Amino acid sequence: MAKGVFPMSKLWPWVRNPWFESVIEAQRRSQQFLPPSVYSALVAGSERGRTPSDNQNAFAELEFAPHVAGHKPERDLSTTILGIPVPLPVMISPTGVQAIRPDGEVAVARAAANRGLIMGLSSFASKPVEEVTAVNDNTFFQMYWTGTRDAMLHRMERARAAGVKALITTTDWSYSFGRDWGSPEIPERMTFPAVYKMAPEGIRRPAWTAQWLKAGLPDLTVPNLKMPGQDAPTFFGAYGEWSSTPPPSWDDLAWLRKEWGGPFLVKGVTRVDDARRAVDIGADAISVSNHGGNNLDTTPASIRCLGAVADAVGDQIEVLLDGGIRRGGDVAKALALGARAVMIGRAYLWGLGANGQAGVENVLDLLRMGLDSAVLGLGHASIGELSRDDLYIPDGFERVLGAGERIAS
Repeated sequence: MAKGVFPMSKLWPWVRNPWFESVIEAQRRSQQFLPPSVYSALVAGSERGRTPSDNQNAFAELEFAPHVAGHKPERDLSTTILGIPVPLPVMISPTGVQAIRPDGEVAVARAAANRGLIMGLSSFASKPVEEVTAVNDNTFFQMYWTGTRDAMLHRMERARAAGVKALITTTDWSYSFGRDWGSPEIPERMTFPAVYKMAPEGIRRPAWTAQWLKAGLPDLTVPNLKMPGQDAPTFFGAYGEWSSTPPPSWDDLAWLRKEWGGPFLVKGVTRVDDARRAVDIGADAISVSNHGGNNLDTTPASIRCLGAVADAVGDQIEVLLDGGIRRGGDVAKALALGARAVMIGRAYLWGLGANGQAGVENVLDLLRMGLDSAVLGLGHASIGELSRDDLYIPDGFERVLGAGERIAS
């Protein structure tokens, strides 16, 4: 290196070695790459942020009971999710506006397709459903209960025409009135005035700024909520429509399920009575989830609620776990408590922030390796053999919510 030349790796350490060895390292690199306001929007939950913290920390309270001999030389990590074969019990959970990089959801969908996995696409995504299904045949489309029934029918039919394989309805998101550390200011559109306003942050993150300038500063809109003859709403416009739409009843969700007609997943279940109601309306799967801690703060960690829900309805419906997955061992613990598969959110967003599409693939590979290591150490030949016997579950760990009489619509 020439005298006086500052090594670029000091500014961006991932340039020299793009591979990272943990999801937590991907998060650190994302923090180095992203402007502080963008990073803050990804990491934070509602109010005091107890639930997102518990989502992760609860996994460490569960302890493995490994064997020391008799390990199997080969392990089968494959399963099916709503009839779709996957080599790993992991799918992409839908998250809104993945514009931490210009290619956003398309990059994530490509990464999932390259690993044979399912892409969950939010109706609040920054990329159209047609662009996502073009790169991943196995895409599930997520819908919020927002707008009129006619508008929702239009979105469903558009998703169906694009080749979507299943519908996810998300009802576990409530309006949060604030965060104890403050909410970041995020531009409504990525215009030159917005970029100028963010200049102090952009100067600190030149690689991020350069990507958006190279992409031509595309608008941050919500194209999957676009109605015929109208422009796509901005994220804040879409959020306003959602917050002004009366919340759905179970009868409304039954209507949604009937109109869709295909595989149907209800995301956001933490209570046993809600799980049973999902069975009653004909749902094919549920996700035990608290919306990553962006719903009601101090809701228990998803993994604490999983066992009771799986015990109650796991023989009638597919049960997935969403929340706090950062390692392959976390996946193994969820499966041992009755999940068929897990959905990941922030984990792949950290990969996207750290190294784009390759970073998402990196995260998926880490989860596969970690799960394989856990199955090996527990003495199993397949993930189907995982059970509670593989875990030490401390007293008071699990939460049984709503196990009494079913509540009315």
